[in-house]
Amino acid sequence: MSQSTITVTVKLFAAYQEAYGVSELILELPHNTPVKAVCDRLIAEHPQLSQWRDITRFGINLIFVEPDSLLQDGDEVVLIPPVSGG
Repeated sequence: MSQSTITVTVKLFAAYQEAYGVSELILELPHNTPVKAVCDRLIAEHPQLSQWRDITRFGINLIFVEPDSLLQDGDEVVLIPPVSGG
C-alpha cells in the first residue's frame, strides 16, 4: 500500500527563519509536490515572506534544484533567500 503523503525536513534561513523563529520545520506534503510548493505554503502561513517568493533558491539534499523539482519522502529542503550584508 502506497502512502499518500511524504515527510520532508525544511531548513530555514534568513527571513524564513526570522518569520518562524525556528531553524527547521517538518512538513507532511502530498506525493508529487514540487519544491516551490514548500515556499508557497510558508508564504501562506507568513504573508510577509511573499517578497522573497520570486528570488528564493531551492535546494534538495544539498543540491540546488529547479522550483518544479518533485520532492521525495525524507528529503531535506533548503530555502535560500538572498542574503544581504556581510
